[in-house]
Amino acid sequence: MKRSGRAYIAAVVLAIFPLGAAAQSNLERFNRQLEQINRDTVLQPDQHLSLEQRTLFDYGAYFNFGYLSTDDNNDDNHGMRQYNLVGYMRANFDGAQEVFLRGALQYQDFNPGDAFEPGDEGMQDPQMDRWFYRFDLQRYNAAKYGKRIDYNLTFEGGRDLVIWGNGLVLSQEIMGVNMTGSWGGSDLTMLAGVTPTDTVDFDSTRPHFNDNTKRGFYGMMLSHDFSGQKPYVYGLIQRDYNTEDQSQTGPVTTDFDYNSYYLGIGSTGPITDRLLYGVEAAYEGGDTLSNSFVVGGPFLTPTPQTRNYIQALAADARLDYLFPDEHHSKMSAEVIVASGDDDRLSTTNTFGGNKPNTPDRAFNGFGLLNTGLAFAPAVSNLLAFRVGGSTFPFSGKGALKRLQLGTDIFLYNKLTERAPIDEQTNDVTYLGWEPDFYLNWQVTSDFTFVARYGLFFPSSAAFQNDDVRQYLYFGATYAF
Repeated sequence: MKRSGRAYIAAVVLAIFPLGAAAQSNLERFNRQLEQINRDTVLQPDQHLSLEQRTLFDYGAYFNFGYLSTDDNNDDNHGMRQYNLVGYMRANFDGAQEVFLRGALQYQDFNPGDAFEPGDEGMQDPQMDRWFYRFDLQRYNAAKYGKRIDYNLTFEGGRDLVIWGNGLVLSQEIMGVNMTGSWGGSDLTMLAGVTPTDTVDFDSTRPHFNDNTKRGFYGMMLSHDFSGQKPYVYGLIQRDYNTEDQSQTGPVTTDFDYNSYYLGIGSTGPITDRLLYGVEAAYEGGDTLSNSFVVGGPFLTPTPQTRNYIQALAADARLDYLFPDEHHSKMSAEVIVASGDDDRLSTTNTFGGNKPNTPDRAFNGFGLLNTGLAFAPAVSNLLAFRVGGSTFPFSGKGALKRLQLGTDIFLYNKLTERAPIDEQTNDVTYLGWEPDFYLNWQVTSDFTFVARYGLFFPSSAAFQNDDVRQYLYFGATYAF
C-alpha cells in the first residue's frame, strides 16, 4: 500500500534515527502494559487490608513469579521472567490512624537480546513503593471521645496510588498530601504532590523518561452523593519539574516543557440494582513546546521551537451489569474518546510533536485506562470500544470455586484520521481489533495463579506491518 505523506515523513525520521523515538516508544508501551498487569495481579494481595480492620499491628510478605511475552510494533518479541519479593507492615490505631510501609525487591530476566535497555536486566534497585500516614477525624473522635461527628476530615501524606474518577486524567503514584473533607453527603478532595522519579513519562523522547521523571500535581475535586448517584467536578494542574529537559539528535536540539491543566466532570452510581455506570469527560489546557525540526528530503532541519497552547478533550464511559446467578457473572462495555492533532508526527512526544505556532489538540493525560493487552495504545487520538464479561464457572465446587474466567474485545479507531497515534500509521481511521482473555484463580488463601492472553489484529490499511501481535502473561503469588 502506498504510504501517506505523514507516514513517509515518520519513516524518514525513524530511518535516520532507528534507535531513537521508535525504540523508546516501544519501551514506554511495554512499561504501560506491565503497570496494568501489576495493578491487576502483583499488587492484589494487599487489597484485603482495609482501614476498617482494627488490627494494631500487621505485617507480612508475598513472593510473585511472572512470565511475560509480548510482540512490539516492529514484530519483535520480548520475553521476560520477573521475580518479586514484597514485604509490608501496617500499624493501625483504633481505625483512626494508620502507618503503612511496603518495600519490594525485583529481579528481571529477559530472553537473550530482548531487554529494551541494559539496566532492565538483573536485580533492580530496592524500592519502597508505598509509604504513608493516614488520619481519620471521625473515627478518632469516636475512639477517643465515644461520639460520632456528622462531618469528617481524612488526611494522607506519603507515597500512594491516586485515582480520580474513571482514571481518565489521573491514575498515578504520587508523593505528597491528599486530604478529603466530608459533610452532608459532599466530599471535597485536595491533592498536592509530585511523581516518584521512577515514574515512566508519557513523552518517550525526553531524556531519561523512564527513570528520572518529576511532575507536580495540584488539584481539587468536589462530589456529592444523591441517593447513590455521585456526580463530581475537578480541576487539576500539572507542572513539569523535569531537569532532563534537552536532547540532541543529530543537528537537532530539542527542549522539553509540558505544563497542562484539566477541567473534568463525571458521575458514578447505579442505574438499577444490577446495572452500574461510570462516566468522565475532561478538557485539557496549558502550554507545551513545539516540534524542533522540519523534514527536507532525507534530512532533518532544525527549526525554532515555539510555546503553543494546548486545547484537547477526552471522555470515558463504562457500564457494568451483574447477573443474578450463583456464578457472579458480569458483563461490561466501555468507550474511550481522546482528541488528536493532525500536524503532529507523534501524538505523545515533543520530538516529532506539535507544529510551531499552532494549537496542540492532542490529549495527553496521566491516567491508566484498559486499552488492551497486546496493542495498548496511549489515550490520545483514540476512539476505542470494549465489551467483555467474566464468570466463576465452578462457583461452590471445591478447589475451583474461586476460579474466574473472562474476556474483553476491543475495537480501535483514530478519532482524527490524519492525526497520529503513538506509533507510525497511515492516514486511515480504523486501526484493528483485539480479543483478550484472562484467568484469576485463588487456589488457596495464600496462593493465587493468574493468566492473560491477548491478540491484536492490525488493519493492513493503517499499519505497514500487519502481522498479529500477541501478549502472554502468567504469574503465581504466594503470601506468607
